[in-house]
Amino acid sequence: MTELAEIESERVEGACLVRVRGEIDMTNASSLSTAIENAMPNGVPTLVLDLSDTTYLDSSGVALLLRLAERLRSRRQELRLVVPLSSPIKGVLDLSGIAGAVRVESGTREALTNPPQPG
Repeated sequence: MTELAEIESERVEGACLVRVRGEIDMTNASSLSTAIENAMPNGVPTLVLDLSDTTYLDSSGVALLLRLAERLRSRRQELRLVVPLSSPIKGVLDLSGIAGAVRVESGTREALTNPPQPG
């Protein structure tokens, strides 16, 4: 059984930065979603989810990201993902078309500093 991916969170430049290390699959997606949501304060406008050290992501992980984006949107908050070009999960996210629903940056600095997208 896959262990819950490790998360680490901190406030950076008016955003909540959550780093996910390890694998995200059907065995841990639900508990990981809860842990990420618990790390996100209500008064912070942006959650930057750094997936640089995420080594595996299946369809339940993609669904987790889409549900999280929708929940945050309903609270007038924004989800931004950090997925480096060399990431092993980049192909899965590209195939899923997630960039149509969630802002994806290749680095943490860009995700933290670029202004919100209109919409």
